[in-house]
Amino acid sequence: MTSSNFPSLIDALYRLERRGIKLGLEHTSALLKSIENPHNELKFIHVAGTNGKGSTCAMIANILRSTGKNVGLFTSPHLVRFNERIRVNGNPISDDKIIHFMEKANPHIEKIESTFFEATTAMAFDYFRNQKVDIAIIETGLGGRLDSTNVINPHLTVITPISMDHMDILGQDLNTIAKEKAGIIKKNVPLVISNQLPSVQKILVENAQGKNASIISLDSVLNIVVNEQGTTFRYKEKNYFTSLIGKHQALNAALAIEAVTRFTSDVNVDFLQQGLKSVFWPGRIQKIGTRLFYDVAHNEDGLEILLNTLQSIYPGKRMVGLFCLKGDKEFDRIVHKINGRFSQLYVTNDETELLLDKNILSQRLMNYGIKNQTTISVSDGFNKIRSDVNRGNVGLIFGSHYIANEVFRASEISFDKGII
Repeated sequence: MTSSNFPSLIDALYRLERRGIKLGLEHTSALLKSIENPHNELKFIHVAGTNGKGSTCAMIANILRSTGKNVGLFTSPHLVRFNERIRVNGNPISDDKIIHFMEKANPHIEKIESTFFEATTAMAFDYFRNQKVDIAIIETGLGGRLDSTNVINPHLTVITPISMDHMDILGQDLNTIAKEKAGIIKKNVPLVISNQLPSVQKILVENAQGKNASIISLDSVLNIVVNEQGTTFRYKEKNYFTSLIGKHQALNAALAIEAVTRFTSDVNVDFLQQGLKSVFWPGRIQKIGTRLFYDVAHNEDGLEILLNTLQSIYPGKRMVGLFCLKGDKEFDRIVHKINGRFSQLYVTNDETELLLDKNILSQRLMNYGIKNQTTISVSDGFNKIRSDVNRGNVGLIFGSHYIANEVFRASEISFDKGII
């Protein structure tokens, strides 16, 4: 294969999605064995949770990079290009490396009938081995216990706040979901946990104690100040600034600080401050214009955090929004977080038609008493919101990863600018 084959190869990789989601480790283990178990040669930090996984992974990776370590990062989903999912020192895997992996692994992928995420996980581990990373930061794709990434034996596990999400797969109540996420906890491996609801905390602690895993909880995060440039806070008598916006990002940053300092003694406050200050994680209350933001939040807790954050930065300002949503989301749990928050709400389709049809989404919102207006495209909606922002309002485009490419194109922002 040559680089000219890359588009068709990526299409072939995406076609694996037709095999759906197979919760379980058997296929991933078989695929990894076929390529000589690269994960057995690596050190890992494994991160699960509901909200904040990607941001926390990005912060951990950026801090460790600041110490001079060679750092791998595996996250999902991507925003613009598949390559974003697999990075070393902030640089996405190249097209040629993806082609090389597929040449080697595709016969095994077909024989095993691996899914898209199983193949992608194996690709990441293989690439990290070849790049001789010192540490790889791994975000779970879905859940924890039966997630493809759970084949690893990490040096540290991290769990961000757990709330309701993917209920059709992980369970219909919070305790069941928490037990699935707790599946990444390993025997004798330290666990760092964020602030959790009491019932979730109990489940995590019981799981950790049953596996003799030491538990590191967050201390108080103090003096949090949020503005459109980022977030300042105080943790363990030291002041920090992260370029990521929101009170929740201060908590994610504290979680990253605890994770890094537990993983290695080769870190000081200067490295922590440098890593947090320079981190970039697009699509998370990302400023894409004057008083205009993009966020991928699509569950009830994420939406509440997002909207509360913007209202705290711009008290008294009217908010206008452009909303897109995938059809499998728990609509009735999401919709009440939106109700009454926007002076004008637009809804639209993505250009690839992977999301809920705008007319269906509009009618569902109307059924809940939420007035809205359809618009023909993300670009058209962006222009409408920008006009409203120019009149002094705050604009927000939100609800999905799938519109990222259209958002960045419309805002004329380079996705790669400032990428970690």
